[in-house]
Amino acid sequence: MEKNKTKLIMEADALDGYLTEKDAAYLKKMNSLYESAMLSFKQFADGDEKTAEKNIIAAYDEMGQVMQEICKEVSSLKVYSFETQHENHAEASRVIAKLRNINTGHNEFIYYTQRAFEMLFKLAYRGKHEDRKNYLISKTPVTDPVQNYAVHKITDIDYKIENTVQCVMLRGALLPSMIVSKEIEEYSSHGYVTPFAFFKINRNDTRQENNMQYILDLNKSYFSLEDLDGKDLIFADPMNATGGSLVTVVKYLQKQGVKPKSISCFHVISALKGALRIARALDNCTIYTLWMDPVLNEAAYIMPGLGDAGDRLNGIDTHEHPRNIIQLLADYGANIAGLYRSQIRKIEETVLGT
Repeated sequence: MEKNKTKLIMEADALDGYLTEKDAAYLKKMNSLYESAMLSFKQFADGDEKTAEKNIIAAYDEMGQVMQEICKEVSSLKVYSFETQHENHAEASRVIAKLRNINTGHNEFIYYTQRAFEMLFKLAYRGKHEDRKNYLISKTPVTDPVQNYAVHKITDIDYKIENTVQCVMLRGALLPSMIVSKEIEEYSSHGYVTPFAFFKINRNDTRQENNMQYILDLNKSYFSLEDLDGKDLIFADPMNATGGSLVTVVKYLQKQGVKPKSISCFHVISALKGALRIARALDNCTIYTLWMDPVLNEAAYIMPGLGDAGDRLNGIDTHEHPRNIIQLLADYGANIAGLYRSQIRKIEETVLGT
């Protein structure tokens, strides 16, 4: 890592140093399998659809088997379809297919993103029937002949969720972080609203995957080291490509004396390489992903991926006038602001100090 007064830079080769020889062998095998799949993509373009479908299905089935082998060996990698019952797998496939689809518009993309993170939350915090229970008592609108109340038994996961801090690496991660925070508020018997921490981090997109840089701008970040120490840190981001941004942030915090109790990462899609880097680089960290994609291209974008998730969620900034967090919240509009009002208030407190 390099650093100056306000910026910290991590290089890609430092990240690759965390990978084991076996990881490298798996990644090499996955690249080879995906090259075979790309030959099938060309068959689609040439009009030979039957042959293309047969070959692409075979290639993806083999890649799926390899990923299952890896996840059995690396217990901190939790892929939805590998961890849940078979009847739930089709739902994950449909949600991912919708998010990938080039014809899925902005509002629909937000809807399926919300579905995805709700599924991931249940994967991470699901409780068994024998776990401890709690009760929610609701005051209803019915007042005749007396004010009515209802009692609902719930699994008590307060001890799992009420020490959490939502860590946001900007743009695409903002709305997903609000979704996860809303889920925590709903599942908490005390209506716990997570504190937020914001890290302004970008990767240098002029670089290729093998020499990528990750730049953490401390001047434009909003967080308190004291409020992060001993906490369960949650990172919710639609895409985990290289793992570089997350590792850069956590390593910086650790060097400042922050000792997280745990780290949880929630991703709609995670590239295998990025997931392995995070798993190897960070202790007591669990990666929950709805889907695992096999490879990165030379520009460090996920393949097959779904495009720029941040732009599809938030719209595209103009180069001359990029939006800050408050402007981005305003652009979400009244419906989202009303649904996530507790989260927005926490964000305003963090960014504006009010």
